[in-house]
Amino acid sequence: MSKGRELMARADLVHLSTWTKSGSVRVVVESPKGSAVKFDYDPDLDVFVYGKALPLGLTYPYCWGFLPGTCGDDGDPLDIFVLSDAPTFPGVVIECRLVGVLRLPERLRQEMEQFFLSTTFFTHKHATVQGWKGHKAAIKLVRKSQMT
Repeated sequence: MSKGRELMARADLVHLSTWTKSGSVRVVVESPKGSAVKFDYDPDLDVFVYGKALPLGLTYPYCWGFLPGTCGDDGDPLDIFVLSDAPTFPGVVIECRLVGVLRLPERLRQEMEQFFLSTTFFTHKHATVQGWKGHKAAIKLVRKSQMT
């Protein structure tokens, strides 16, 4: 096996270091900007799997993914989206600066996974946003959610 393939075969995106040396965070993209499909990273298979199609006509407005090395209240890595004009691909790791936190109640988890409020327009669910918090709250949440 070539060295490149050997390294790819050992990728463990969930357990990458959350923080970079410069104090930014790493984001693993699951569903890129412009995608009409929700992709999910399956750490057991170490691949991205088809999650579900978004409602007809809707696409992700930004790259959506997770913060490696974290564990949220639901047992999964923290969700995150990347404010960027350019689309990427599933599996791309982007170095980002935290700018804030959007808090949604746990019972509305599906709405958040469908890139929050805009995709719930065509459903029977009534999403509510509990508010935004700034970058200090985002850093605190990430540090609290880091796996030890």
